[in-house]
Amino acid sequence: MRLGGRLAGTLGLTLAVLFLAACAPAAIKPEDEPPLVWPDEIEVPARVTFVKAFSRPDEFGIAKGFFQRLSEVLFGASDARLIRPMAVVALNGVVYVADPGAKGVHRFDPATEDYALIGREDDAGLPSPVGLALGKAGEVYVTDSELALVLVIHPGAKTAVPVALPSLRQPTGIAFDPVTGRLIVVDTAEHCVKIFNPDGTLHQRFGQRGGRDGEFNYPTLLWRDVQGKLYVTDSLNFRVQTFDAQGQFLRQFGQLGDGSGDNMRQKGVATDSYGHVYIVDALFNAIQIFDFRGQLLLTLGTLGSDRGEFWLPVGIFIGADDRIYIADSYNQRIQILRYIGGPT
Repeated sequence: MRLGGRLAGTLGLTLAVLFLAACAPAAIKPEDEPPLVWPDEIEVPARVTFVKAFSRPDEFGIAKGFFQRLSEVLFGASDARLIRPMAVVALNGVVYVADPGAKGVHRFDPATEDYALIGREDDAGLPSPVGLALGKAGEVYVTDSELALVLVIHPGAKTAVPVALPSLRQPTGIAFDPVTGRLIVVDTAEHCVKIFNPDGTLHQRFGQRGGRDGEFNYPTLLWRDVQGKLYVTDSLNFRVQTFDAQGQFLRQFGQLGDGSGDNMRQKGVATDSYGHVYIVDALFNAIQIFDFRGQLLLTLGTLGSDRGEFWLPVGIFIGADDRIYIADSYNQRIQILRYIGGPT
C-alpha cells in the first residue's frame, strides 16, 4: 500500500506541475525584429523578404500535447528536431523535410498540430533521403541514394512505401509530372535522368557522362517548372542545364569560379512564378537568382547562423505562393523567404 501511495503521490505531483505550467502566464516576447529584405538598399525596391526559420515542431506552431508533456516529465524530453536537412517540400502549410541525420522525413503540420518522423515499415529508417517531390494527390516521393530506392509517403501515413522502379543505382533529385503522372529521377552514378511511367516501367533516359550540352558529370538535384521544363544541377560540370519536357537540351548556365554568377558547389535549383531561377550554392552559403537566360539578378545570404545567413545550404523548394523554403543543412533548420518583387 505504501508503494502504491508513493506512485499515486508522484503521479499527482506530476499532474499538478503540468497543470500549473499550463496555467502559467506566457513569457513576454521581445519586440519583433525589423524586416529583413534583399536588396537592402533604400533606393532599390525589395525583391525577397525573410519570413521565418524553424528547427523544431514548436518553432513551427506545433504545440506539445498533454500526454507528450507528461511523458517528457516522467521519461525525459525527446529531441524532435532537424539534424541535417537536405530537401524540403511544402503543400497547404504542411512541410516535409528529408533528413539523413535523423534517418527519415520530418512532417510538420501546424493546422492539425501534428509532427512525425517518417521512415520505412518495422521502424526501419531511411539512411540517405536526399530528394523530395510532391505528387498529384498530396503524396510525397522521396529518394534514398544509399538504398537505391524511390519511396512514397501518402497523406497522413506514418511510413514510406517503396515504389517499384527498375535500374536505379543512386537516385538523388526527383520531380513529378502531373500531366503524364511520370516520375523524373536523377541517377547520379549513371550520369543521367530517367523518366518512369505510372506503372513503374522506364519511359526514357537521357544524358551520359561528359561535358558537352546534354551530358552530365555527377548530376544531383532537379526541378520541374509549371511549363514542364527540367532544371538539372550538373554538379561537377559546375552548371545548371535546362531541358524541355521531352529531355531535349535547351540551354545551360554557370561555370566554376568565385565571381558573381559563378558556381562553386551548386545544389538545389527551383523557379518562382515569374520564371526566375534560384540556385543554392553550398560553398558560397548563398542563393543566386537568375533570369531564364542565366543573367544574374540578385544574390542573398552569407555564412552565418543569423536569419538570412546560411551554413552549407542544400535543398530549395518554391511554392505557388512564391514562398521559398531552404534546407540550411549545417544550421539544422529550414529558412522560409518570400519573393515580393514583380517580373524582371
